[in-house]
Amino acid sequence: MKHTISVLVEDESGVLSRIAGLFARRGFNIESLAVGPAEQGGVSRITMVVPGDDQVIEQLTKQLYKLVNVLKVDDITEKPSVERELMLLKLNADSKSRSEVMQFVQIFRAKIVDIADDSLTIEVVGDPGKMVAIVQVLQRFGIREIARTGKIALTRESGVNTEYLKSLQAQVSQIA
Repeated sequence: MKHTISVLVEDESGVLSRIAGLFARRGFNIESLAVGPAEQGGVSRITMVVPGDDQVIEQLTKQLYKLVNVLKVDDITEKPSVERELMLLKLNADSKSRSEVMQFVQIFRAKIVDIADDSLTIEVVGDPGKMVAIVQVLQRFGIREIARTGKIALTRESGVNTEYLKSLQAQVSQIA
């Protein structure tokens, strides 16, 4: 299972290196990594997606807390949260296919951020599933380049679990 781990750290040089080293020494892969300033000055939030079972994640959490600059570690995998990624996607789009590509861009609520004679660059923001879906749809046009951030996530203060709501909506749709 993939776990989303949110780590608050003191904003000092070498913190990310020590965290990555901890994972490397134990043979764990970080599938997604995003780092940026947190709400408090001098503190950064690191959001990681890490494969492993609950015991592995519990052990990693304990090891992370042993690092000097780590302030808080939270496995938010099962908590209601808002998750987003950003992807830039450059693809072939000549004058014949451009209007079709633009229709897909509208459907996915993405943006065209650069236009050239034979290509388009698209900005997509959303949950990781949306990223996979748009790549699959646009692949037939010929993808030239992809740049994708790691997942960022915050827990929902409202406590509303949108994944649960989506599953209920899907069940209702199947019945109707």
